Amino acid sequence: MPAPGIEPPHHILPCPDGDLHYTQAGTGAGAPILLIHGSLCDYRYWRWQIPAFAETHRVIAPSLRGCWPDARSHPRAEYAVDRHAGDLAHLLRALDEHGGAHIVGHSRGAQVALALAVQAPELCRSLTLADPGFRFADEPETPVFYADAVRRLRDGDTEGAIEQFIDTVNGVDTWRKMVGWFKDMVRDNATTLLSQILEANLPVDPRHAAALSCPVLLIGGAQSPAKYGTRQDRLQRLLPQARRERIALAAHGMNLANPRSFNRTVLTFLAGA
Repeated sequence: MPAPGIEPPHHILPCPDGDLHYTQAGTGAGAPILLIHGSLCDYRYWRWQIPAFAETHRVIAPSLRGCWPDARSHPRAEYAVDRHAGDLAHLLRALDEHGGAHIVGHSRGAQVALALAVQAPELCRSLTLADPGFRFADEPETPVFYADAVRRLRDGDTEGAIEQFIDTVNGVDTWRKMVGWFKDMVRDNATTLLSQILEANLPVDPRHAAALSCPVLLIGGAQSPAKYGTRQDRLQRLLPQARRERIALAAHGMNLANPRSFNRTVLTFLAGA
């Protein structure tokens, strides 16, 4: 990864109805790693993972459709989990990764990663889900925690919307303490919440999850809000092959708060996958 303040190499994959933006690094002998970011982020979210993983693997980090640098007006119907999964399958095939990749998804990106593994299991050599927060189809719907953030966005209070969202997923006062590059990235993607709420509480069918046969790693931040742990509990029961790890001294943004531990945990898992 280039030094802070310098953007990584940028690539564009033409798709039938738009472009997919991504960066990549590394030529290692290990199978490629596909990194899938979560809400309000883009491929810049992985700044501490790309160089570490690229030492031994080819690393592919896309910005999901509708995110920076393509964060045009929202809401957009194509900003959807299944659409993202289809885009990423297209990306892997276009890059001639027909043998598949190790899929790593964080937060909403974990739901995209799971959808990709269900849609195209032949492309998924392993699946790492970091603090997934999705609802299972046999569970009742809960209030959308970022509904107030969306209301603030519509009222023009972008900063208040971002603060409400980030502090809810990672802990009180997180937004105020975040570094400048992270704040810039989140501001660049703030309007994606206007699309995300269109499929709020999108459920995962537990039967689809249970059918996965690839190696699975579940990672949680030791200080993450409890709801993320309950998702991993359920996945662990559905997937007997799953390994479970916690990242110390970190909450939801574990790969940024404790990147050494996160990177070591993922690479150790991939070495045996």
